[in-house]
Amino acid sequence: MRKVHRIFFFLFSCIWLPACGQKTFDEKMESLYRYTVPVIQANNLKDLLAKEKVYVLDTRTPEEFGISHIAGARLIDFDNFKISMVQEIPKDAEVVVYCSVGYRSERIGEALQAAGYQHVSNLYGGIFNWKNKGNTIYNKNNLPTDSVHTYNRNWSQWLYNGIKVYE
Repeated sequence: MRKVHRIFFFLFSCIWLPACGQKTFDEKMESLYRYTVPVIQANNLKDLLAKEKVYVLDTRTPEEFGISHIAGARLIDFDNFKISMVQEIPKDAEVVVYCSVGYRSERIGEALQAAGYQHVSNLYGGIFNWKNKGNTIYNKNNLPTDSVHTYNRNWSQWLYNGIKVYE
């Protein structure tokens, strides 16, 4: 009987203990963000896009952007960003930045704020959360898609609703 308990305990541990170390999506975001740029939730951005002129800047790589992006977003490659790339955007305009989960976009948001942009927001959870919430994304041909470039296998765990592309 004692051996049965050990086997049961071992199997239980193998199944449940690894989950104890896993973070939730919100905990992961909390560990990444400095909150130096105000965040905007996906549903609030969706409402904003429906009623106002908003500059949506995608701070991911061209490859990531080509797989999918938010409608009307403009590619601002994080690795090659210069403030001169956005000089035509009025400093008092509504600007929303995003990337996969919000880390790179927060850095670009900080640069925009330092350059005098007054209304910059970072999309909470990036395109992952946008798609997780059921919002539409578009491929390089501006056709709806379910594919999201998840950067790599590790980051793909945070996309729950969509096709994960990372190679």
